[in-house]
Amino acid sequence: MQPFTVRVQTGRFDTGAEIDRLSCNPACGAVVSFSGLVRDYGDRQDVAALALEHYPGMTEKALHAIIEQAGQRWQLQAATIIHRVGYLALGEPIVLVVTACSHRKDAFAAAEFLMDFLKTAAPFWKKEILQDGSAHWVEAKHSDQAAIGRWQ
Repeated sequence: MQPFTVRVQTGRFDTGAEIDRLSCNPACGAVVSFSGLVRDYGDRQDVAALALEHYPGMTEKALHAIIEQAGQRWQLQAATIIHRVGYLALGEPIVLVVTACSHRKDAFAAAEFLMDFLKTAAPFWKKEILQDGSAHWVEAKHSDQAAIGRWQ
């Protein structure tokens, strides 16, 4: 099993299969997962869908750097980041983070670290598509930037 996995894809992912893949290591006492979904609000209250773009190659490199940082901070046995791009309807999964560690505290901390840095350091561009068909690019949030301050 490859310990660190990064994928950027248009298609859905199988959360259960990804968790199972990291759960088969007998050295792991904890597997933590987070799945982010498209919701009906964001910058505005009438979001109908999201369109996510990325720069192939650059994005994967940035995700690998984030997961490697987590591996240096915690004793990760394995970790997975899957991020979708393209058109995503309400309720569809956008991102999956799974961490596997010997102990739960490290698994939770590493998963939270990965999500905080995905929100701020990963080169994705998100457009909210509204109910009336109009769209706008989502700006970076100060709260996301503030969240990574605790890791520095």
